[in-house]
Amino acid sequence: MHSSIVRFQNVFGFFTTVAFVVAALIAASDLIAPRTPSANIAVKDVQVVKGRPHYYSSKKEEYAIIKFSLSADLSSLLTWNTKQIFVYVSASWPNSTSTELTNEAVIWDTIITNPSADHLQNIGPVAMKKLIRSAKGKSIDPSRGKIELKNQKAKYQITAPTGKVAETDNVVLKMHYNVQPWVGILTWTPQVEFGRWKKVKGGVSKVFKLPALKVKKEEKKA
Repeated sequence: MHSSIVRFQNVFGFFTTVAFVVAALIAASDLIAPRTPSANIAVKDVQVVKGRPHYYSSKKEEYAIIKFSLSADLSSLLTWNTKQIFVYVSASWPNSTSTELTNEAVIWDTIITNPSADHLQNIGPVAMKKLIRSAKGKSIDPSRGKIELKNQKAKYQITAPTGKVAETDNVVLKMHYNVQPWVGILTWTPQVEFGRWKKVKGGVSKVFKLPALKVKKEEKKA
């Protein structure tokens, strides 16, 4: 006759095994769902000024302000196992000290939640009502995976350790994403195609150059 503790251990062990198998099947189901994201990004305006890029900056330095347009369709990334998608745009340019390295800075980001994860968003009651209304009767809302931005100002400025970014050549903007599932591993923008997971179609802007430092009118007069 087994004791109560032994019986409890057997039941708990069986429960954890079943839970692990179910979780593994849910995570593996993502590999079956096709991922065919696409995006089109274009630079609209670029300025380089000198000042304090952040309120906590201790000194003045050069920083770039970029405006861009982004049209992206990430609806194929939203499945029943998707918790949320972290989307971000980065600016990259060659490193001046090494041909193998690349400088990269995030200039804009956003989070797209699945309707079942709306409660995790730190937003106001009005915005929450709109989200609930858009998700009513839908397990997945494909329209949430679509982004349309025109002349969007970057959230974050481009700076460099040297304090100088003016007239930097071969700069490009790229769109990236990170899929966060309810169960499974985090997946980033694929560099190679894997099964039904395709690389982002587009998502890279034309090469451009950061302009010369913008001089204020007072400095020109002086």
